[in-house]
Amino acid sequence: MSTVIQHIEAILVDLPTIRPHKLSMTTMACQTMVIVRMRHSDGIEGLGEGTTIGGLAYGPESPESIKRNIDTYLAPLLIGQPSHNVHQLRSRLHRHARGNMIAKSALETALLDAQGKRLGLSVAELLGGARQEHLPVLWTLASGDTAKDIDEAMLRLEQRRHCDFKLKIGANPVEQDVRHVAAIKEALGDRASVRVDVNQAWDESTAVRGIQALQDAGIELIEQPIPAREYAGLVRLANRFNVPMLADEAVQDARDGLDLICSGFSGAFALKIAKSGGIHGALELAHLAQAAGIGLYGGTLLEGTIGTAASLHAWATLPEMAWGTEMFGPLLLTDDIVIEPLHYTEFGVALPQGPGLGISLDEDKLTYYARK
Repeated sequence: MSTVIQHIEAILVDLPTIRPHKLSMTTMACQTMVIVRMRHSDGIEGLGEGTTIGGLAYGPESPESIKRNIDTYLAPLLIGQPSHNVHQLRSRLHRHARGNMIAKSALETALLDAQGKRLGLSVAELLGGARQEHLPVLWTLASGDTAKDIDEAMLRLEQRRHCDFKLKIGANPVEQDVRHVAAIKEALGDRASVRVDVNQAWDESTAVRGIQALQDAGIELIEQPIPAREYAGLVRLANRFNVPMLADEAVQDARDGLDLICSGFSGAFALKIAKSGGIHGALELAHLAQAAGIGLYGGTLLEGTIGTAASLHAWATLPEMAWGTEMFGPLLLTDDIVIEPLHYTEFGVALPQGPGLGISLDEDKLTYYARK
């Protein structure tokens, strides 16, 4: 008799951040995660996580909608189904439910975690094996205060925890943002690389002014300067400047990647398992990008340890990423809901070891932080 999925629980968990995290569309002081617990008839439990930024500020899924749609629509599609065939279950979800990519990603992660535990293999091994056991991790400077950001970057360098930094801009006038970024780059000099994420805040004409000034200041990468659907504008910006453009919200999956590549885009792609509906969707995009010579970057929606571990297992199967990763989500939180946190050292993070994700829940912490 085959093992089947018996029960799926989606839990809202609220964890405070170590400082306000300022983006172009919102400022975060708390991160809400949806933790998925998927129990199977052989007694194995798989863990997953669905997380977004600022409620509905970032995209069409909120933590509350992720939980509700898992409970009401997605979990019933999986309960009673055989546990082992992840591809078949992914197809079932996509066939019967449109969108909801973060929710689907959380469920796929839980399926892979359970399958790894069942077979005694890590998720990276299920995917063919890890090419790297330690991945570089940048740090986002998002206090909005230039002096504080410089002090924070210097501390991270001294701790040997991060040597690449990203600045969230776009909420202020372009000249103010450029002054802020240029001052930080000047203070750090050659000790660290500095990139920016505009989070779609500029129109194309504003982007031309801002990118020219940022390029002159020595900024190494410009992430999503204009709205996601303005493919032609992103291609024009990529071709106009020497500093590479990083497509993030513009490239959700392999189809988006193909459209951008065929349009002549020559920058880099940010991978996120959440926006691609899970690990397999993100790797499909990654492999397409590799074939086209597009650089890769391992992105985050500021997931906690479970979601971050899932991404790390995916990124570890790829060749070295040209632009590294930003898998620092757990470091932005004041506490955790797992027994053994991820190990950040020497400007990066170690791939978790053990079956599945290699992560175990701290039941007391989960109970404490779970939304009542």
